[in-house]
Amino acid sequence: MAKSAKQDSQLPPGPTAKFDLHLSSDSFATIESLINQYGDICRIQPVRRKQYTYLVNNPDYIKHILLTNNSNYKKGIGFERVKMLLGNGLIVSDGDFWRQQRRMIQPSFQKSNIALLSGAMCDSNMSLLKEWELKADSGEVINLTEDMSHLALDIILHAIFSQDVERIVELNGGENPFLFFASDATRDLSVVLKFRALSKLIAEIISIRRHDQIDRQDFLGMFMAARDKDTGESMPDKALIDEVTTMIVAGHETAATTLNWTWYLLSQNPKVEQTLHSEVDQLQLRAPSFEDLAKLEYTRQTLEETLRLYPPVWLFTRAAIDEDRLGPYLVPENADIMITPYFLHRHTKYWDDPEAFLPERFSAAQVKARHRFVHIPFSAGPRRCIGDFFGIVEMQIHLGIMASRFSMEYIGDKPPELEPAVNLRSKHSISMIIKRR
Repeated sequence: MAKSAKQDSQLPPGPTAKFDLHLSSDSFATIESLINQYGDICRIQPVRRKQYTYLVNNPDYIKHILLTNNSNYKKGIGFERVKMLLGNGLIVSDGDFWRQQRRMIQPSFQKSNIALLSGAMCDSNMSLLKEWELKADSGEVINLTEDMSHLALDIILHAIFSQDVERIVELNGGENPFLFFASDATRDLSVVLKFRALSKLIAEIISIRRHDQIDRQDFLGMFMAARDKDTGESMPDKALIDEVTTMIVAGHETAATTLNWTWYLLSQNPKVEQTLHSEVDQLQLRAPSFEDLAKLEYTRQTLEETLRLYPPVWLFTRAAIDEDRLGPYLVPENADIMITPYFLHRHTKYWDDPEAFLPERFSAAQVKARHRFVHIPFSAGPRRCIGDFFGIVEMQIHLGIMASRFSMEYIGDKPPELEPAVNLRSKHSISMIIKRR
């Protein structure tokens, strides 16, 4: 008689002690220790949950989970906290509802639409450019982390609402109601309540657009115009608002944290900075057009390498719906899966000198020769981040404008400390002396 899959399989190695893993500094250190001790797959028995947690750091296994057998894996532990903030948007939704929403939203992220939005990205950067010129001339130290947070927020708000950003400020008594989000790095209940209150303002903008029959070529306009291909119906207002709030959070934090780390890494790597300067100097101090971005190849590689070293989402989870196998190992029904891009991106089997900042790793030839699933800053498979191209474009535009005019000098006496929470931020703001080139 043939053996069952269960009899044929074994459980991965793991510690005998029980403990829980979270999005925290303590868990970050524990995960690093577990990977060093047990390798590419490790089984953990949590304290508070009955099912095992599997820590997976093998690109073949990750491909199986995220792509080959993705239908067997749903969102895992840790998304409850995110759902408090975002409702049931694409990041946290699952099943048929997620598939329906993804189909409706996907066309909004076509290259032609991102090209239309790239002009507003330039406008936001030109406003910051004026501030940086004044600070460079006065020798003032800049709070880079804060500046990148406000820039990324301004870009995503205008991408979603375009001219209605000003209307939102007006409806809120002359103040931008989203500014607290750029300044407050916590994600506690008070922030959740503040953010949920913004739903009323978003609903009011939707109502005004419908009443006045306003059709704008921004994300809100495209989401409102989207129709389900099977039913012909538009999104319910609750779903529409959840997707908008999801875009604000995800679109803002990914760009802000990545640019924060990019400028720091450039300040520590003069040869990379010099190569980047040589490329952006071809623009001759003009803002890059969407068509120019294809020429900014090293700029894109620099961003990809930053995303390798400091992926904004350093850990994400899945849960097995049915029993499965990863290589020789049994994955029980309901087992939790943890995937850590931060440690995967430093795997010594797949990356030479993994701690070094080497943008040329992302040349076309090197990317082609490498396993596709060893670099997953935007996840992978059907649930790959829908806004990944938008994010790369806005960051290329930023470096195209700013790196052609400025260089940065880091004034800290030691590297910035990591804060591995929901996003991989610097624990403290990074301060820089900004200099005109």
